[in-house]
Amino acid sequence: MLRCCVVGASGYTGSELVRLLAKHPNFDLSDCFVSAGSQDAHRPITALYPGLQGHVDLTLQPLDDQRLALLAQQFDAIFLATPHEASHDWMPALTAGNARVFDLSGAFRLPDTDVFAQHYGFAHQHRALLDTAVYGLAEWHAPRIADSQLIAVPGCYPTASLLALKPLAEANLLSAEQWPVINAVSGVSGAGRKASLNTSVCEVSLQAYGVLGHRHQPEIAQYLGQPVLFTPHLGNFKRGILATIAVKLASGVTAQQVSDAYQQRYADSPVVRLLDHFPRLDDVVNTPHCDLHWKVDEASGHAVLGSAIDNLLKGAASQAVQCANLAFQLAPTAGLLEVRP
Repeated sequence: MLRCCVVGASGYTGSELVRLLAKHPNFDLSDCFVSAGSQDAHRPITALYPGLQGHVDLTLQPLDDQRLALLAQQFDAIFLATPHEASHDWMPALTAGNARVFDLSGAFRLPDTDVFAQHYGFAHQHRALLDTAVYGLAEWHAPRIADSQLIAVPGCYPTASLLALKPLAEANLLSAEQWPVINAVSGVSGAGRKASLNTSVCEVSLQAYGVLGHRHQPEIAQYLGQPVLFTPHLGNFKRGILATIAVKLASGVTAQQVSDAYQQRYADSPVVRLLDHFPRLDDVVNTPHCDLHWKVDEASGHAVLGSAIDNLLKGAASQAVQCANLAFQLAPTAGLLEVRP
C-alpha cells in the first residue's frame, strides 16, 4: 500500500480527495491536514462531512513548519487542496524527499512567471520547481505524469475546455484566424467552502464573472497552443461545469474529420464519454467522467462543442487520483469508477 495524505482536507475538494483515497485499493490514507491556524484543526473530518462516517476515521491535524518538513519523507504521495500561496511556499519542503506531490492549486500550472504574477497577484519564487512541474491533464500527458515528482493538476474550467478542444487542435482542424469562444457555467462549490455573500446559493442568479481577465484563460491558451476567449459564469446550483464552445474550423474540414479526431483520441478512454447528444450536468455530477458532444456546420465551417464535468471530481479530486494512478503505474481508473460509497 502507498502511504498518502491530504493537505487542505477540510475544503470541498479536500473532502472529495479524502473520500476517494480512503476507498482506493492501493492507497493508505494516513493523515489529513489543515493549516496551523485553521478553526477546523483537531476536529474529526466526519464532524464536517458526516457522509464520510464509516469510511474515514481521521482527525484534521494542524500543519506547522516542523511537521511540514517531515512530510516528504513520511509519505509516498501528498495531495494539496490548498490556496495557491500555500502550495507555492510549501513546495520546496514537500519535494525535498521521495514523495510524489499532486498540487490542485494554480501555483505550478503556468510556466510564464510574468503571466502568473498578473493573474495570481504574487511573484513566483521557485523557477526550478516550476520547470520540473508537469501539467496533469491525465488523458493527454500520461507519460510525463508517470515520470514527474510534481504534478500540477489542472483547473476545473481548463479541464472541461481542453478535453473538448485538444483533439481538434492536435489534428490541425482548428482555424488559426479565429479564437475558440468558450462559455462555461459552474456551480457554486467551485468558489470553495468559505462563506461569501457573492457565492451564496441564496444570492447567486446566473452571471458572468472574471470577464476578459480570469486566471484560467491563460491556462487554457497555454495547453491548447492558441489564444481563446473564455467567459466563466456562476450558476445557482451546487456542482458541475457545462462548457459550450464555438470554434472556426480550418478550411475544408468535414464533420467526419471532427468525429474521427474525437474517436481516435478518446474511444478507449474509460473516463471521457463521447455522446450522441449534447451533455447535461446530471449525468456527470458525482462521477469522474467528462461527457463530450459536438456538431459541425460544414457550410459555414463552424462547430459547437459541449463538455460537462463535475468540478470537484474530474475538475479536481478524481483527476488528481487519475494522475496518482499514472504516477505509481496503477490501473488508470483504480478507485474512481462508482465513486460513491
